[in-house]
Amino acid sequence: MTSENDMKTEGDKPKVIRDTDDEARRLARTLLRGARYMALAVLDPETGFPSVSRVLTGTDIDGVPVTLVSALASHTKALRADPRCALLAGEPGKGDPLAHPRITVQCIAEPVHRETPQHERIRSRFLNRHPKAALYVDFGDFQFLRITPQTAALNAGFGRAYILPGSDLVIAEPADGEEWRQLEEKLSTMTAEAASVAAHLGRHESPNWRFGGLDRSGFELICGDILLRHEFDEPAVSPEAVLNHISAFANAR
Repeated sequence: MTSENDMKTEGDKPKVIRDTDDEARRLARTLLRGARYMALAVLDPETGFPSVSRVLTGTDIDGVPVTLVSALASHTKALRADPRCALLAGEPGKGDPLAHPRITVQCIAEPVHRETPQHERIRSRFLNRHPKAALYVDFGDFQFLRITPQTAALNAGFGRAYILPGSDLVIAEPADGEEWRQLEEKLSTMTAEAASVAAHLGRHESPNWRFGGLDRSGFELICGDILLRHEFDEPAVSPEAVLNHISAFANAR
């Protein structure tokens, strides 16, 4: 139940939507970028009714969600007719499902064309997160979509609701270039450090932890079906800054 202290007031009326602060932005980014899959809502072109599917998701280097879709899927046909859609991220834990954070993001979907550097980058990042997708990623009727946030509604728990612009969920100056690709390759070999960072962040120790996706705002740790997203306090200025951040975590145990 929401207490009086949980609800700010505006005059003599309760203020349901809180002022968005850095903590809310970080939680929103973590929920969106740390989801292995999400619910995707589209508009059925034949009936006009909303339709919801579950899709695997990854991120591009600017934090924009991506998904891999089949041309035969109903949601793909719907997005071709109307690119407006919404994503829902956030998994319930123990107790009341509504007590756990979740975010709904209104988006515009756009196709990623094959034989382009963007496609190769997204393909590589997606397979890093979802290795089993290698079985069908190159089928001719499959295509990647970038799903760019326009606005978002974050519910961080009872009495903690926020509205965010899409720009809060996108990295304005994404990291690209050979030095960042070299860092991703280096991180792929740092399994001991990955296990140490995961333990530092409160996850179980396992030799199977590995580093996943990387961008200027954070990185992912993967262990089987578990994905852990870590967001930096500030965007990293260089690959070296990322390595220093990881080393500080790994040595803090």
